[in-house]
Amino acid sequence: MPQQFDLVIIGLGSGGTIAAEFAAGELGLNVAAVERARIGGDCLWTGCVPSKALIASARVAHTVRTAAEFGIRTPEPDIDLGAVWERIKQIQAGIATTDDSPERFRELGVELVEGDARVTGYREVTVDTADGPRILTTRYILVCTGSRPAIPSIPGLDTVPYLTSESLFEIDRPPRSLVMIGGGPIATEMAQSMVRLGVPTTVIEMAHRLVPRDEPELADRLGRILRDEGVDIHLATSATAVAPGGDGVVVETDEGDFTAEGLVVATGRHANVDGLGLDAFGIPIGPDGAEVDGRNRTLVSSIYVVGDAAAGRPNFTHSAAHDAALAVRDMFFPGTGSPVHLVPWCTFTDPELAHVGLTAAQARERHGDGAVTVHRHELTDNDRARVDGATDGLIVVVTVKDRIVGAHALAPGAGELIHELGMAIQFGAKLKDLTDMIHVYPTLASGIGRLAGDRSMGTAKRYRSLTKITRWLG
Repeated sequence: MPQQFDLVIIGLGSGGTIAAEFAAGELGLNVAAVERARIGGDCLWTGCVPSKALIASARVAHTVRTAAEFGIRTPEPDIDLGAVWERIKQIQAGIATTDDSPERFRELGVELVEGDARVTGYREVTVDTADGPRILTTRYILVCTGSRPAIPSIPGLDTVPYLTSESLFEIDRPPRSLVMIGGGPIATEMAQSMVRLGVPTTVIEMAHRLVPRDEPELADRLGRILRDEGVDIHLATSATAVAPGGDGVVVETDEGDFTAEGLVVATGRHANVDGLGLDAFGIPIGPDGAEVDGRNRTLVSSIYVVGDAAAGRPNFTHSAAHDAALAVRDMFFPGTGSPVHLVPWCTFTDPELAHVGLTAAQARERHGDGAVTVHRHELTDNDRARVDGATDGLIVVVTVKDRIVGAHALAPGAGELIHELGMAIQFGAKLKDLTDMIHVYPTLASGIGRLAGDRSMGTAKRYRSLTKITRWLG
């Protein structure tokens, strides 16, 4: 006999866990959640948590290695890669037994169902469990199935035991040297961390710069910083074949051959929507996910899709969690769950590269050259950056007729300071509005106030002659 629910959630990653907590814990709805693997999804097990734990260890090694710059003499750090990977696993286990534990969701009233789910009706989900198929009937279905690494069609790739951003954290320690195919945020973060931990790393990227979705000037500067630290970066370069050989694997490219003990493939991600049965109901699906409207609904009004599984939505943990909560709101309080399209993001290199809104090129394409002004604040002019020894960075604000439409920062903690600028864009603030806000000194964020102040001082200079005339007339 099918069991009736208010909501069935497929996938308990970043989006699914938030949706389950909100729907069951806050709204008191009858909720079932289906998960075929581990609660927490990509973020906990193969994404944000392990990668940021890796970055933290790498930052410590770099700090020790460069301590002499601060007047502190230390020996070269003795890095135990096995211990680094063990620390990552301990952090994951700690989160899994607290925030993402099955008991926590059961206490909220969520019925957890383990198995592979298929949408078999407009309001029906069939789960292939260990005890056989189980049918769940429901008012609404929320798909939060995330994504998986996209594997390119490179001849010979199937002949070597390559790693991805997922499997890298499932081993006990990394290879002694690496070649990475791909130069997006994931590869860039990992490459810097690996080199800081003593693992020689080569990055092969087809585009003409790393992290090509970010402001080009900042992306180029980040590439130079990574090269200075020892990352071997080859841009505008394509991998043409892969084969066993050398220290372990040989990657053939149009620039030459590169060899290392291990290979990491980091060439984007594909949505996990195939096999769910959505196409049987006329819902268009593809590598980028299922098509949804501005309220995260598919063509079937009772089926919503969020996170990496939704086409056209940003592939970030924070975006998935936000959209999942909004989808639940829209289901049970229609019209209140439109997703926010202004989504900040951050590449957690050192310095971090954060982005919100339009790049300068996007702003000029949309509004015309004459309406766009790009404002810059170099960290060499920032007192906090000077005392911290972190002056190789930049804050960029893009305005259209003084209204802020984009902001970008290459700085320590850029992911923290970008939110002020994101809020300014969200509420239509002008750059001059930021001069009315007093920023704590000395902070990196004071550079935002300095940037806005420079703009206001420039305006004041244009009126200097007018004040002289007024004084003379008086």
